[in-house]
Amino acid sequence: MLEAILTTSFQSLSCLSQTLGYVNTSRNLCKARSCQVQAVPKSSIILNACESGKFAEGKKVYGSTTPLVSQVSSVGVIGGVSVNATLKFLRKLVEFGSEDGGNPPPFVICSDPLLGRELLSYDRKYFVSSTSKAESLKLDSSSIVQNLINKRGFLEYSGARCIVMPCHVSHSWYEEVSKGRSVPFLHMSECVARKLKEAKLKPLEAGNPLRIGVLASNATLAAGFYQEKLQNEGFEVVLPDRATMEHTVIPAIEALNRKDMEGACNLLRIALQVLLVRAVNSVVLASDDMWDILPKDDPLLKKCIDPMDALAQSTIKWARSSGDNV
Repeated sequence: MLEAILTTSFQSLSCLSQTLGYVNTSRNLCKARSCQVQAVPKSSIILNACESGKFAEGKKVYGSTTPLVSQVSSVGVIGGVSVNATLKFLRKLVEFGSEDGGNPPPFVICSDPLLGRELLSYDRKYFVSSTSKAESLKLDSSSIVQNLINKRGFLEYSGARCIVMPCHVSHSWYEEVSKGRSVPFLHMSECVARKLKEAKLKPLEAGNPLRIGVLASNATLAAGFYQEKLQNEGFEVVLPDRATMEHTVIPAIEALNRKDMEGACNLLRIALQVLLVRAVNSVVLASDDMWDILPKDDPLLKKCIDPMDALAQSTIKWARSSGDNV
């Protein structure tokens, strides 16, 4: 199943023959077989956990306890809400890693459909008018946190020298998941804030601070990590108000789910304009769904920052600083 998804998702890229590892945590089985995985760098391995569970330390992979990857630039990727979102990040990792004649770093991916469903359920159940972390505490996230911790540990044991988590809502628990880590763990919002800082933007209104808008789901906004990291870099953060969320952002996602692309586009454009008229330099569009709504050539997207871009670029920068030939 995963092989088919990967093959169809990378059709536009060159094809490489790779080894794909499939881990079934419920039966403690591990298989390896050659398959055609498009645009996956050499030495990269994709792991798909059919059921959520703790990967036992010392689990033998391919008949030995040797780490799956051994290069110092190896990256571990924790999958998020959907396989498609993870594949989107991989495309960017390959794209940015191939610039200037370079090579993408080797990576291991841990993709768990059960975790994806839990994250999606958490995001959708989040109280629509929630604007603070206090509201998020009403939803039990303990199983999600433990699941993410288990996957981080497994990726570290697999040989990953850096961990990334290309999922917005998963960063709600970054502090808990990264606690006790043995390798660097990139934070997506830190990557965004650093990218904007390095852009040396100028305020749109003289005498005012640099303003950055953030548009995301209620769960992501309430977690507050984008606001915190941007403010740490000196930006003033502008968020959509409750009316904008209830009458444009949430209905836009609902329209997308109904396949009403025209309605979704119109509503999201309104939400973006509401932020832009408040003199923000850029809008951090921290939602994979929202990036799927507008046409790629929509002028409004030129004012938006994709956190996936920032995370992929930071990952490549880390890999090249590791000393490996990537």
